[in-house]
Amino acid sequence: MSLDEKVNAIEQVFEKLDAEISQFQGWSGLHCKWGCGKCCFKPDIEATILEFLPFANWLYHTEKAFEWLERLTQTDESICLILNPTQAGAGLCTEYKHRGLICRLFGFSARTTKHGSKELVTCEIIKTEQAELYTKAAAHVEQEKESVPVMHNYYMQLHAIDYELTRDFYPINQAIQKAIETVLAYYAYRTK
Repeated sequence: MSLDEKVNAIEQVFEKLDAEISQFQGWSGLHCKWGCGKCCFKPDIEATILEFLPFANWLYHTEKAFEWLERLTQTDESICLILNPTQAGAGLCTEYKHRGLICRLFGFSARTTKHGSKELVTCEIIKTEQAELYTKAAAHVEQEKESVPVMHNYYMQLHAIDYELTRDFYPINQAIQKAIETVLAYYAYRTK
């Protein structure tokens, strides 16, 4: 599979997930607080290389890959470098279209418990500030009355695209850096 085919396959998974999340938000009423981004400040967020391959490929084609690679190699920051805490608007992600799988899933998906039931995964802000909606949604998810994206299913879809690039999880900035390095290595002996 070529790099472009992988990127297209990843983007198709992301589009499907975004549609499922939109459907979930529609029936549950749950939503992120305007301008929040608190979950993005968690220093131990991990990601796979593959989920940032579309971002890295876009950086390459817009001639920003080396600039980003330099930023990533010169920082010891554990907070995602895509995050811009001073950005005005709904969220703080400067590359929202190219955010990773974990960024898409958190807040509006479920994990499968050891007992095989689904458990809604969301933040404390949603749980407390939208408590009534959260309680109702969590019950519907657990009883499987309504659909919700399941984390494991989406990681497995990415895993099917490229096992090697989804096998390991890295701190988010390291995952982005490795994605850029993967794209640069791919194009090293190819023409645009």
